[in-house]
Amino acid sequence: MAKIVVDPITRIEGHLRIEAAVEGGRVADAWSSSTMFRGIEKILQTRDPRDAWYFTQRFCGVCTTVHSIASIRAVENALNIKVPPNAELIRNIIIGIQNVQDHVIHFYHLHALDWVDITSGLQADPAKTAALAASISDWPLNSPTYFRGVQEKLKAFVAKGRLGPFANAYWGHPAYKLPPEANLMATAHYLEALEWQKEVIKIHAILGSKNPHPQTFLVGGMAIAVDLDSQTAINADKLEEIRRLLTKAREFVEKVYIPDLLAVASFYKEWAGIGGGVGNYLSYGEFIEANGQRWLPAGVIVGKDLGKVYPADQKKIAEYVDHSWYEYPNAAGKGLHPWEGETEEKYTGPRPPYQFLDTDGKYSWVKAPRYEDRPMEVGPLARLLVAYASGHQQVKGAVDGVLKKLGVGPEALFSTLGRTAARGIECLLLAQETPRWLDQLQANIAGGDLRIHANEKWDPATWPAEAAGYGWHEAPRGALGHWIRIKDQKILNYQAVVPSTWNASPRDAKGQRGPYEAALVGTPLAEPDKPLEILRTVHSFDPCLACAVHVLDASGSELVKVSVL
Repeated sequence: MAKIVVDPITRIEGHLRIEAAVEGGRVADAWSSSTMFRGIEKILQTRDPRDAWYFTQRFCGVCTTVHSIASIRAVENALNIKVPPNAELIRNIIIGIQNVQDHVIHFYHLHALDWVDITSGLQADPAKTAALAASISDWPLNSPTYFRGVQEKLKAFVAKGRLGPFANAYWGHPAYKLPPEANLMATAHYLEALEWQKEVIKIHAILGSKNPHPQTFLVGGMAIAVDLDSQTAINADKLEEIRRLLTKAREFVEKVYIPDLLAVASFYKEWAGIGGGVGNYLSYGEFIEANGQRWLPAGVIVGKDLGKVYPADQKKIAEYVDHSWYEYPNAAGKGLHPWEGETEEKYTGPRPPYQFLDTDGKYSWVKAPRYEDRPMEVGPLARLLVAYASGHQQVKGAVDGVLKKLGVGPEALFSTLGRTAARGIECLLLAQETPRWLDQLQANIAGGDLRIHANEKWDPATWPAEAAGYGWHEAPRGALGHWIRIKDQKILNYQAVVPSTWNASPRDAKGQRGPYEAALVGTPLAEPDKPLEILRTVHSFDPCLACAVHVLDASGSELVKVSVL
């Protein structure tokens, strides 16, 4: 049995290594390792809980909005603060467009090159490409002239040797199936998405002052005033600009992303039977409505059984470190609930250079979170499965429609293809739903409700001596939870269990694989020395492991120390 290493896996955020045992042209076993340390939780101790969100958004350079909202919800939960409707609506709009933008970026810029052979597009006929594009969408740029221009641009890149993001890939790999015209179409839309995403995310600049790292979140609400007569507050002009950008977002999703997704998926239907993973799914639910319920429901699915959705209970979560480079000095061999969680790093792995990690021992900086001692997959697929099984009508309609177009049944969802399709379906639903929250915000303002923040309990003198809370958020990549314990008005303990902690987890005390590891088992490899198929499944989760605070050299000496504000 041969063993291969894919390190680093690119087109993700952070550092991820996959080791795989290959037998008979398939992955027989796999190990997921984050090679980057994360320790901001320790920086948060003794700080003011109201400031935590500003630090937690520095966990990552792109996942900033999501850590902000999870942190704020944790503090609000601990102190029992009720947020005004307008603030919840603004948060929904910010979160909604974050998901839409993130899903489009993932499909085109992080995942598409696993399915699209850019070099093949150089041989495409622009007229045939235009005909193909016109057959699936009435997008106005679908013309022979446009596609010829894109092709010439690519040829110029090649001639100058300046391929940029297209420089390193397994071009010509036998696992690529798209015809040249489909490859050229997808490449053109890859470039379009670059321009589109920087426009639609201006909504964050309007409501959050900037992106990334929004500035207007606040425990108890939002720090942006509603005043139709002020140029610096939320006014009529800004609301209409947001509506224009939401319309722009929806048009691209409906006329470019979804048609491309269906076109590409139709050539790779065998991937509906590859990459199933652990078969357990967890969603925290998201988008708080006026009635306090969440538009996407929370829930747990076990063993791929869509006939039963269990309630999600934060008390049933524990993190293990049996195969992680941490230790629990006070709870060796046990799993700890995040309120009791410890982040005590202890690297015991090999020193560079090395060929393989000690996968029988500790081999990752990621802990192993478990729900009732089960590994859980989180992400768009988990959200849609929970909503689908819960009878969410919009989700059921969208999912059934896509399955019908692809000619596959619901069982196809438990796969790499299902994971990729779920992200697109959710993106479409949110692109269509987010304007409704804007409508509600405008209606509230028109009715004279300008409340944006709950002032009660802002003064620490009103807090109890001790408090504990948790904040749940469904980030684009999945279930994100922040847990906080407050004592004497300061943070006593803080733990974050991020989506990629769930999905990228190593083995646990029982030897159960994490979701990446389980999903890779059985994956066929046409050329093991060019493991494109491994990238397809790993990228379908959209990994994000960027939370390191320092870098060590081969001897263990500190090279760089990053200071936090």
